[in-house]
Amino acid sequence: MEWRKCYLDVILVPMGLLITIGYHFWLWHKVRTQPHTTIIGINASGRRNWVKAMMKNNEKLNILAVQSLRNIIMGATLMATISILLCSGLAAVISSTYSVKKPLNDTVYGAHGEFMVALKYVTLLTMFLFSFFCHSLSIRFINQVNILINTPQDPMSLVTPEYIYEMLEKGFILNTVGNRLFYAGLPVLLWIFGPVLVVLCSLTMVPVLYNLDIVFTSGKGKMLDVNGNREFV
Repeated sequence: MEWRKCYLDVILVPMGLLITIGYHFWLWHKVRTQPHTTIIGINASGRRNWVKAMMKNNEKLNILAVQSLRNIIMGATLMATISILLCSGLAAVISSTYSVKKPLNDTVYGAHGEFMVALKYVTLLTMFLFSFFCHSLSIRFINQVNILINTPQDPMSLVTPEYIYEMLEKGFILNTVGNRLFYAGLPVLLWIFGPVLVVLCSLTMVPVLYNLDIVFTSGKGKMLDVNGNREFV
């Protein structure tokens, strides 16, 4: 009987999560092999040029560099704050004696036992915790860039534009991972209302993310890859 109650959760929920995970593995491969076809790759190339320009004319552009990095830090701080607030709310729900599942027992498909309900909330809590962790590390790296980008240029210095660019990229990668974990929490949140919504939400998110991640070009043009080499698309 227990299997009959949770077979939809066992089949549909992993299927929905695999759809999202599979898309992001494909996107990672696309960024590594054809970065000029993705927003992530093009933005990485632009940030490399931005770091070089800021450090080359540091006396004139130092305020612009600090303000730009401050805006990025504010965005990451906002996402980290939202993630930890959601974690606090979920922790309060999990530890509460009030059962929020009772009104849903007869209206949605899937299992409604105590273990399954706890699994839903713990999975969602874990995703938001890792999102907070990634955003916190992102803030740490970008704060370091905020200081080092104004370092006076010295031929013997270890703080080179390439080093600062690598630190900035680590911050942006962590920021992107934190955002994607936050987005992936939406199908898991809908799992509370049944496993069918998990698959439907995952199938809806993939084309939306695809249109946001991939660059659609018509005709040929010059573009720089992440290594600064010219490529044609």
